[in-house]
Amino acid sequence: MSQPFVTRREFLAGAAAGGALIMLHPFSARAQANQAHLRIMETTDIHVNLLPYDYYADKANDTLGLSRTASLIDAVRKEAANAMLIDNGDLLQGNPMGDYIAYEKGMKDGDLHPIMKGMNLLGYECSTLGNHEFNYGLSFMDKVLAGANFPFVCANLIRSTTLATNPRDDKLYLKPYVILDKKIKDGAGAEQPIRIGVIGFVPPQIMVWDLKNLEGNVQTRDIVEAAKAWVPQIREEGADIVIALSHSGIDVRQGDKMENASFFVAGVEGIDAVFSGHQHLVFPGKKDFQALEGVDTEKGTLQGKPAVMGGFWGSHMGLIDLLLERDGSKWRVVSATSEARPIYERSDNKNKATVGDDKRVIAALEQDHEATLAYVRRAVGKTSAPLYSYFALVADDPSVQIVNQAQTWYLNDILKGTQWKDVPLLSAAAPFKAGGRSGADYYTDVPVGDVAIKNVADLYLYPNTVRAVEITGAQVKEWLEMSAGIFNRIEPGKADQPLINTDFPSYNFDVIDGVSYRIDLSRPPKYDSKGGIANAGSNRIVDLQFDGKPIDLAAKFVVATNNYRAGGGGNFPDINASKIIYEAPDTNRDVIVRYVISEGTINPSADGNWSFAPLPGTSVVFETGPRAKDFIDQVKSLKIEPAGEGEAGFAKYRITL
Repeated sequence: MSQPFVTRREFLAGAAAGGALIMLHPFSARAQANQAHLRIMETTDIHVNLLPYDYYADKANDTLGLSRTASLIDAVRKEAANAMLIDNGDLLQGNPMGDYIAYEKGMKDGDLHPIMKGMNLLGYECSTLGNHEFNYGLSFMDKVLAGANFPFVCANLIRSTTLATNPRDDKLYLKPYVILDKKIKDGAGAEQPIRIGVIGFVPPQIMVWDLKNLEGNVQTRDIVEAAKAWVPQIREEGADIVIALSHSGIDVRQGDKMENASFFVAGVEGIDAVFSGHQHLVFPGKKDFQALEGVDTEKGTLQGKPAVMGGFWGSHMGLIDLLLERDGSKWRVVSATSEARPIYERSDNKNKATVGDDKRVIAALEQDHEATLAYVRRAVGKTSAPLYSYFALVADDPSVQIVNQAQTWYLNDILKGTQWKDVPLLSAAAPFKAGGRSGADYYTDVPVGDVAIKNVADLYLYPNTVRAVEITGAQVKEWLEMSAGIFNRIEPGKADQPLINTDFPSYNFDVIDGVSYRIDLSRPPKYDSKGGIANAGSNRIVDLQFDGKPIDLAAKFVVATNNYRAGGGGNFPDINASKIIYEAPDTNRDVIVRYVISEGTINPSADGNWSFAPLPGTSVVFETGPRAKDFIDQVKSLKIEPAGEGEAGFAKYRITL
C-alpha cells in the first residue's frame, strides 16, 4: 500500500507554565467528508518511572516521568478530533518503586500496582508485554495486569513448552490481538465507525533472560512468524487498519527469533503502522538509526510504513498521525507522519522541562512515592571509600569491584561443601550505569559514609539472580575477549582517537576478578557487539594470569555471575545454561545488601587487576559524566586528563597510553 508523507507545518502555541508544546497538524485541515485524521500516541519503556524523580540519586529529574508525558497526551487530545493512546511494554521493573512493590509491599489479588493507577487515569486503550514484565515472575505479572482497565495483547508468548505447527494453533498466554470498535469524526464533523486491530509482540529472548521464571511454563515464537500468521486473521475479522505494538527495536539484519525485529514487522502485509521500543532510543530523529537501508529517520518510516520509538522512562511521546480515507465501507491509510515528542530540551548544558506534571498522576501516586523514598533511604552499612562509575569503562572500578566482592563472598560459603570446593572461584560483573544513551547524569556516585538500599539499587540496577558457571581457562579468556569488544581499535602513535564503541552496551563489559590481564587496543576486537566473530585470529587479552602465573587454559574455574549472562545473555562465547552449576535463590542486589550488612563497613577500592597494554606515543579520548573531575586523582593505573566538553552535557577526557 502506498503511503505518501507530507511536510508538517509546525508552530508553537500556548507554551505556558505547565502547558505542552502544541503542534497543529495539516491533516486536520485537509480531511474532507470521506476522510478522517487519527492520532495514535505511544509510550514505551516506562520502567515504573511514573514521576519526574530519580530514586537512585534521590532527587527530581526533568528527563523522565509519565506524569510529564501525560501533559503531552492531554495536549494531543485537545489538538485532535480523533486520538488514541497505547503503550509498548516494559512497565513493571526498572526503578526502586518497582522493587519496593515486588519485594517489600508485595501484590495480593485485587491490589492495584502504581503503574496501573497512572495508566488507568490516562485512558490507555491497549498495551503489549515487554521483556521486563517477567522479572518478578508470572504470578506477579498476572496480578498487575488484572488491574488494567485496558487489554494487553501478545501474539508470540505461548502458554506451553512446545510450539504448534501452525502459529494460529498456539495456546497463547494473552490474546494475540484486539479489534477496537471506535467512532471517529470525519472532515465534515460526522461520526463514522472504524475497526482498529492492535497486535503485540515481546522479544523471544525472554526465554534466556528470565529462564528461571519462565522455563517449563511458557515458550516464545519468532515475532515476524507470528505477525505473518495473525495479521491476515485480523483483516478477515474486519479490521480497517492494523497497528503493531512491537516491544522490539530496529535492526535491518535479518535472523531467526530476532530481538529487534520491528523493521521486518513493518514489512508484513496488512500492517499499517509500527510502534517500537526496547532499545531506549528515539525514532524518527537526527541521531539514532542513521544510514540503515529502508529506514527513513526524517520521515519516520520502516520499509515505507510509518513507525515511531518514543524513547524511554517517559522521555518522549511517540506519535503517528494517519490520514484515513473511506473506500466503500472500509477505511484505508492514504498519508502518514511520525514524530517523537520530548518532555524536555537541552539548553545551556542543562536539561529543562518543556511540560509540567499531570496533577492527577501526582496525587494518585503520592503514597507510593513516599513509601518508595522510605524504602530506598534505609541504611544497611557504611563504605570507607566512594563508589562511582565515571571511569568504569577505562579502568578497574570501585562500583564493579564491590559487586564482584559480594558475589565471591556469597558463593565461597555456598560451594564449601560441594564438589567445586577446591575449584578456583572467579567473579564477573559489569558497570550498569555508565552514561551512554542514558545521559551524562547516568552514573553511580555514592559518597563515603552510609550505604542505603538506594545505593545498592544504584550499583545493581536489575533484579538478576546469582548463578555460578564452570568453565575452562580458555573460556575465561574468550569471555574477556568478548568484553574487550567495547573498545575501538587504536592505531599506535596517533593522538586522541575515540576509545569507546558506542554500539557496545556497558552491561556487556564484564570485568572478571580473580585473574589479572591487560587489553591490547592495537589489535582488532575478536567479537562484535552481538557475539559474532569479527576477527578470528585476534587476541586482545594479553598477560592473562591466575595466582601470579599464566593461566592454565585447560584448568577448570567457577565464575560467579548472574542469570542473564549464565543463560546466554549477550551471546558470550560458550557461556550458556549448559555451564551452570548453581542457581541461587537470591538476587545479586540482595547479596550485595547482605554483604554490606555482614561487613559493617566495606572497602570498595578497585584492586587494579586489569589495564591497557602500553602503546607509546598514543592517546585516546572518551566521554563521561561532569562529576568525574572529583575522582580523577583516584585512578592510579592511568594517565588521565580533561580534554574539554563533550556533547549533551558529557565531559571529555584524554588517556595517554
